[in-house]
Amino acid sequence: MAAPLDLASADAPQVLHWPGRRLLVQRGDTELAVRDLDGEGTEVRFPAPWPRRYGSVAVSPAGDLAVFAGVHALRAVDSTGAVRWEVRHGCWSAAVCTEAHASFSEYADDYHHGHADSGSVAFSSDGKLLWAHIRNRAGRDVEEEWLILDPADGTVLTRAETMTVGSGSIHFPHPNPAYMGLTVLGGEEDSPVLWGHFDGAKLTFQRFDEEVLLAVNPSGEHFLTTDPGQWSLYLHRAEDGTELRRLNAEEAVPPLSSEDSDRVCWDYEAAFPYDDNAVVGTEYHAQVPRHWLVDPRTMALRGRITYPIPVSGSPRSAGQGTWYTVSKDQTTLHLWQLADED
Repeated sequence: MAAPLDLASADAPQVLHWPGRRLLVQRGDTELAVRDLDGEGTEVRFPAPWPRRYGSVAVSPAGDLAVFAGVHALRAVDSTGAVRWEVRHGCWSAAVCTEAHASFSEYADDYHHGHADSGSVAFSSDGKLLWAHIRNRAGRDVEEEWLILDPADGTVLTRAETMTVGSGSIHFPHPNPAYMGLTVLGGEEDSPVLWGHFDGAKLTFQRFDEEVLLAVNPSGEHFLTTDPGQWSLYLHRAEDGTELRRLNAEEAVPPLSSEDSDRVCWDYEAAFPYDDNAVVGTEYHAQVPRHWLVDPRTMALRGRITYPIPVSGSPRSAGQGTWYTVSKDQTTLHLWQLADED
């Protein structure tokens, strides 16, 4: 399917998914395009409160609310452009900013705000909770926090300090709305995975240092990670975070050629579209990247995936039974599933 927005002023399209629901989402500087992939293919445009370089965005499973995570605030917007609510927080700029800016126009021309770090937000699988990674105050004594909010009105239900120093983050929803995964991007020394649980009153989480979360399987029983060095894949049990098995790239994946001196590395993105099969890439930057089928029950390589057309980049999760890739020019998104075996 074609990307709905012009790539001159928009990011590449992506797929957000929850059990039984998939949305194509593309963030532009002035608007967010959201297309239903499972129903009638309807498309909604949300006006953006600030350009795309100033943060990230999440969309509700129903596709009726977008929450923009900016440098200074979380802002919920409906498809008419009306602001449902806003929660202000500490500045993500690397420079010391002690101002509680009330509007984007106050820092639109500031270099440090324009090149700030960022947090992220994500809706739970049932759409009733919003998880957010923020900085909690302005100034030098800033702390990063993980919040859970009521997306209807922005009420903060609970919060917990993450004890991280991130330049960015990515949320990974779980089929059970009480769970959520978070990768905090902070360099090789400080890139933890936080595996969160909300019991209805309190947010607790397990921390896995020097790991990057890749995907959660459809049943929600397992999640897959790699390390910042991209040496191995790690299969964790979601219930308690226990590492069950691992797969070393150099031992499992053959080199591109006998003359190739570069070591084989797992990609930082992957898909887990089946409980018994994960799709993981190597050489995402290459002209012809390689994607591999991995059996999580044994953490063994089943083989290389053959596509009917050239693909680029890494495989990414698109819900149960599917994954997606984006064309090299980022104008087209392809959904894939395994062909039936004879």
